[in-house]
Amino acid sequence: ETAAFAEAARIADEDVASCRAIGEHGAALIAAIARKKTGPVNVLTHCNAGWLATVDWGTALAPIYVAHDAGVPVHVWVDETRPRNQGAALTAYELNAHGVPHTVIADNAGGHLMQHGEVDLCIVGSDRTTSTGDVCNKIGTYLKALAARDCGVPFYAALPFSTIDWTLTDGVAGIPIEERDAREVTHLTGRTDDGAFATVAVVSPGSPVANPAFDVTPARLVTGIITERGVAEATPEGLLGLYPERRAAA
Repeated sequence: ETAAFAEAARIADEDVASCRAIGEHGAALIAAIARKKTGPVNVLTHCNAGWLATVDWGTALAPIYVAHDAGVPVHVWVDETRPRNQGAALTAYELNAHGVPHTVIADNAGGHLMQHGEVDLCIVGSDRTTSTGDVCNKIGTYLKALAARDCGVPFYAALPFSTIDWTLTDGVAGIPIEERDAREVTHLTGRTDDGAFATVAVVSPGSPVANPAFDVTPARLVTGIITERGVAEATPEGLLGLYPERRAAA
């Protein structure tokens, strides 16, 4: 039992250090934008990849926390992230607790904000990343990457080394996508005005529902990948440049 606890503590400490390093590398990107503009750097994120998901810092939110703590003015557009609303419920909670200025938006508002110059960069997480730079994240991420490319907005994925699957080269073809319970789409749970929790139906009864939980953003739409070792181009050479030991293994 003592050995197991010690190992768990070691893994947690390693995760903290990894996420902090991701934060430092990503914060440098935010600071570079801040030096070129007046007002806060507007970052759009999707789903929750903060300290509720990983230890202390998170991945996609770590650069925001590090930048904010260093005095860089930053503001976060928080996608609600339907159907589970991790952005509205979790990311917003984290940012509020940390004192980071933020605004919750409907998922479909991101493209509009990008068109009007209200987003300086996007930073998302990744649940699985191919050796070629494709990133798999919460459903809706791909649409944000498409809008970002159309509007010239940099689009980054922040992730630890453990997320990279070096055996995969094609994320769209090779990453299975979980189909989750239809009830996540047909119903919503939230607080009523009196503070109680209630679940309500939001879809017309009897209509069939599809609920894919993730999507894959191809590497061609990814400006860069932020890891604990630095920022890489979303290419095989870019990733191998940060992880040369994988070149030897191949």
